[in-house]
Amino acid sequence: MVDYHAANQSYQYGPSSGGNGAGGGGSMGDYMAQEDDWDRDLLLDPAWEKQQRKTFTAWCNSHLRKAGTQIENIDEDFRDGLKLMLLLEVISGERLPKPERGKMRVHKINNVNKALDFIASKGVKLVSIGAEEIVDGNAKMTLGMIWTIILRFAIQDISVEETSAKEGLLLWCQRKTAPYKNVNVQNFHISWKDGLAFNALIHRHRPELIEYDKLRKDDPVTNLNNAFEVAEKYLDIPKMLDAEDIVNTARPDEKAIMTYVSSFYHAFSGAQKAETAANRICKVLAVNQENEHLMEDYERLASDLLEWIRRTIPWLEDRVPQKTIQEMQQKLEDFRDYRRVHKPPKVQEKCQLEINFNTLQTKLRLSNRPAFMPSEGRMVSDINNGWQHLEQAEKGYEEWLLNEIRRLERLDHLAEKFRQKASIHEAWTDGKEAMLKHRDYETATLSDIKALIRKHEAFESDLAAHQDRVEQIAAIAQELNELDYYDSHNVNTRCQKICDQWDALGSLTQSRREALEKTEKQLETIDQLHLEYAKRAAPFNNWMESAMEDLQDMFIVHTIEEIEGLISAHDQFKSTLPDADREREAILAIHKEAQRIAESNHIKLSGSNPYTTVTPQIINSKWEKVQQLVPKRDHALLEEQSKQQSNEHLRRQFASQANIVGPWIQTKMEEIGRISIEMNGTLEDQLNHLKRYERSIVDYKPNLDLLEQQHQLIQEALIFDNKHT
Repeated sequence: MVDYHAANQSYQYGPSSGGNGAGGGGSMGDYMAQEDDWDRDLLLDPAWEKQQRKTFTAWCNSHLRKAGTQIENIDEDFRDGLKLMLLLEVISGERLPKPERGKMRVHKINNVNKALDFIASKGVKLVSIGAEEIVDGNAKMTLGMIWTIILRFAIQDISVEETSAKEGLLLWCQRKTAPYKNVNVQNFHISWKDGLAFNALIHRHRPELIEYDKLRKDDPVTNLNNAFEVAEKYLDIPKMLDAEDIVNTARPDEKAIMTYVSSFYHAFSGAQKAETAANRICKVLAVNQENEHLMEDYERLASDLLEWIRRTIPWLEDRVPQKTIQEMQQKLEDFRDYRRVHKPPKVQEKCQLEINFNTLQTKLRLSNRPAFMPSEGRMVSDINNGWQHLEQAEKGYEEWLLNEIRRLERLDHLAEKFRQKASIHEAWTDGKEAMLKHRDYETATLSDIKALIRKHEAFESDLAAHQDRVEQIAAIAQELNELDYYDSHNVNTRCQKICDQWDALGSLTQSRREALEKTEKQLETIDQLHLEYAKRAAPFNNWMESAMEDLQDMFIVHTIEEIEGLISAHDQFKSTLPDADREREAILAIHKEAQRIAESNHIKLSGSNPYTTVTPQIINSKWEKVQQLVPKRDHALLEEQSKQQSNEHLRRQFASQANIVGPWIQTKMEEIGRISIEMNGTLEDQLNHLKRYERSIVDYKPNLDLLEQQHQLIQEALIFDNKHT
């Protein structure tokens, strides 16, 4: 409720029928003059009376509603004096004498007098206003009385700089509306007609309620309605006038406007006064609250700081080495982060805590309050002791971290060195076991095996060169174990695998060398056998080829001596066959020995003998051919021998017969020659002699036929010579 308590000043208010009323105290004479003006204006302008009725009724109701009641007709509702007394109690905040509850005229007059007496007790001298006029419902007197109440309780106490009452209210309006365009408050009538002044007052104090820039000076009804509705809705100022009443009046009623504007003043200044009083109370409360907050803050900050120290000290005293450099670097980063980020605010908190503690003690001392005693264990000395412990724990922590990081860096360097050497070695050994286990020497030739041996010798040199790396790997692994490397298990596993593999490579290398050397010796033996085989197989093959040629050679003989010579030569050849067969067996034995050596040592020979193309199959084939040709040759020679024997017999028969016939013919030829020369006698004698000679020749013809037959046989036997004839 707005406080309208009056000051003890004596003023004289009241309407008079003419002249100036005398007023006491300052400018109250003006109010008496205004009273005369009000009386005259009311008689002259009924529109003003209407505005006053509406404004005064709304003003009264704005206070009566605080008591849970209101008035409808200002002339009638104050006649019994009850609501009038209630109104005065509400606006003054004081208790009036107990009203009379009777309904008789005298009761009403008494109640109104009590109200008028209360007004007079506040230093207001009422002129021409009596209880009877109020009880009778005199509108003029009733409005005059209400205006007097408004002046005393709503306007009189307004003071701006050195002005008060109406002038103070006007100056307040001018100051508040000065920054606004189209607003020029010079009075309480036409200056308010366009509604902008009302809106400016609201906007000055509550700018969020009015969009002043959107208001138009040429739309007063909208402006007034906007201001009245906002004031009623948000400022709890009832609507005391209608916009049309103001706009449609050449000069709005000054008292109505003043009453309305005073409500704005009290709404804003009352809020400001309430705020000032509240601020004074709040200031006292704030000091106490601030002290309490300082105490609470100290307790909270001290507790938080001590808890932080309690949590941090074990962390700083933790000297357990980490396994990896990343973890130690993280610890170092955490420590530096602690130094850079976490500790400085705590240092500041500690300093601030001491400052707050001293400030609080000073404030309490100045306020005559007892000194602040923190909870047990939270004294400044407790914090200092904890801080010293923290500093001691922090000391040497960074050095330990750096030493550990250097140790882990060495371990990481060694581990990386181990991994690199192990990776290089493992890459080098990749495929070596398979190579050493490869039995390529089983299918190699002698030249191949010699190349493999040279290659193996090169590998052995490479293997020997890697011995140092394996020893380094083992030494690094040992050092990592001695330095307690976190991943020693994997290092040892890998190192052991490398060493086992190295031993296996050594064994495989030795085994391969032995196998290569053994195979080389075996291949050299086989090669010697191949060479010996070639040296013996070639002439034997040539012998067989010559023998086959001889055995298949066509022979032409004409005499028994020739065939007997061939048979003798053939018999001599056959006598060499056992030796030849033994040579063949020996040659084949050489081949078989080479095969045996290869098979027994799992050597896969490439196939052919490098020194000859004569294979055992060829030798056996040709030997079989020779074996087949010998009996054929025997048979052919025997046939030829029989033939030559038959021819010899024919020759001998022919020669025997020819040796008889030939001389006979020679003799006869000679005889015939002599007959032709030496024949004597007669022709008949000669003829007879010739006939006898002829008969002797004819008689000899069987001998000639026999010789001819024998000659025919010789021709058929293709005998072209005969040593017997």
